[in-house]
Amino acid sequence: MRTRVRSRVERLSRRPVVVRGQDGVSLVEVLVAMAIAGGAIVMFLSSLSTGSKSVGVMYEQTMAQNLARSQIEYVKSLEYVAAPTSYECIESLPPGFSVTAEATAIADRDENIQRITVTVYRDGQAVLTKEGFKVKR
Repeated sequence: MRTRVRSRVERLSRRPVVVRGQDGVSLVEVLVAMAIAGGAIVMFLSSLSTGSKSVGVMYEQTMAQNLARSQIEYVKSLEYVAAPTSYECIESLPPGFSVTAEATAIADRDENIQRITVTVYRDGQAVLTKEGFKVKR
């Protein structure tokens, strides 16, 4: 039994025979392969970063558009107040967002129409300004 174990160990410990034309991988080839793999990983991670930033910008723009439209519709539903004035804002806003709504008179028109300017802010910086009109009915 010991001879069997020894013969197996001896077979496994022998160096494999190198056939001509089948040399091992050189250090240069390994370094080139690692550089290619590293470059691919860097490109992949930068694309993830860019995608993440794009999602954040799209969220901000979409939320600002929806808030501006909602505010204009809310102002139109309120009672008419002669311009210049500021209208109250919608109550439920996402965290970090704020909205202002101001009315101005339109020159050379009657007093029954006014321009509504809605500005949406995120963290104190203006993100979007949208205009609409309110008519006294």
